Amino acid sequence: MRRPRGRPAQGTGVTREAIVATALALLDEKSEGGEGGRGLSMRALAARLGVTPMSLYHHIGDHAGLLRAVSDEVYASVLEGIETGLTCRAEIREILIRYHDAVCRHPQLTLAIFATPRAFAGVTRRITDRLTGLLRAMTTAPELWRDILIDHAHGSGLPFAHNDHAGALPAPDDSAYRQALDCLLDGLAAPRSPAGRNFPGTA
Repeated sequence: MRRPRGRPAQGTGVTREAIVATALALLDEKSEGGEGGRGLSMRALAARLGVTPMSLYHHIGDHAGLLRAVSDEVYASVLEGIETGLTCRAEIREILIRYHDAVCRHPQLTLAIFATPRAFAGVTRRITDRLTGLLRAMTTAPELWRDILIDHAHGSGLPFAHNDHAGALPAPDDSAYRQALDCLLDGLAAPRSPAGRNFPGTA
């Protein structure tokens, strides 16, 4: 009996875990002239794995499905094991520090998700929803503050996506990010600026 076209032969097939790990490696490649996120095509991934592109669709779906699977793997730790009983501010801070760390480690993944809106689902959606819920308890403009805080994490981590030479840039300065994040969160908690004007969404 002939196996369906594109399906790997029994005993030689690629696993979902191998697909995700190899896709992440392709995204992270920083050799001179590398394409990063732009180089993550189903064809390139299949060639790296030594399988047909159709076998990837069987395991992972389309390109957006591939990015969702990779992002679920990378960002899973952002929401896992957060200490119970934290204040809203403390939990927001912890989530954003973890998210910033993931963006710094895999900036090309973030850029690839930007370029593929359908990939925004799963864990990335849950992170966004959790931040929105926490901010709703602190401000009348939770979506605005969520976007400010997430954009700040991106702005701090994404410059490392444009390095064509592995190791050419120093490691991200996490202490500087945390200091700036604390300033933003202090601004959210403080009802008035030095000029006496309200911050967005504060009383």
